[in-house]
Amino acid sequence: MRRASSVDEYISLGGAWQESLQLLREVMQATRLKETVKWGMPVYTLNKKNVAGFSAFKSWTGIWFFQGVYLKDPDRILINAQEGTTKGLRQWRFTSAEEIRKYHNTILAYLEEAIRNQEAGKEINPDRNKALVIPEELELAFRSDPSLKESYEALSISKKREYAEYVGSAKGEETRQQRLEKVIPMILEGIGLNDKYKR
Repeated sequence: MRRASSVDEYISLGGAWQESLQLLREVMQATRLKETVKWGMPVYTLNKKNVAGFSAFKSWTGIWFFQGVYLKDPDRILINAQEGTTKGLRQWRFTSAEEIRKYHNTILAYLEEAIRNQEAGKEINPDRNKALVIPEELELAFRSDPSLKESYEALSISKKREYAEYVGSAKGEETRQQRLEKVIPMILEGIGLNDKYKR
């Protein structure tokens, strides 16, 4: 999905997910959160702090809780999309509008808890000073293809980290090489590792 400048536009671009996105918006609007758009997606804030947002992907829609790590989550609904990388962010995925309707009150309860947590100052700040460690396989690829290095350098720091961690976190040498081969065309295209999963 291309970046939108308003929540209405985002929903209108949702294709088969329009109904689900509208339902998620209605739940968000039932809270005290303020509606805005960041990174081309709907985000809901409290005192200018990000609390939650929603988005559509190819096979699901989801709510993002920016400090979801602090939610009690008794039914273990929430997931960490990038285990070992993402610290505070948690998401709740839905595969149908019916599912959103079924969990309407539970979603609202999670949002209210997230609001209380934000008011209480429960917050994990990302470590923006963490050193970017380029894995050896990526370094070797840069040496053999200067245009690859140039494309990589043009990416945002978060996208650089995603690629470096994706290649470098693989346990075996063969897997690291396979991951490298997978990401080279994406880096050359100037897109992020997870961009292709967004609608």
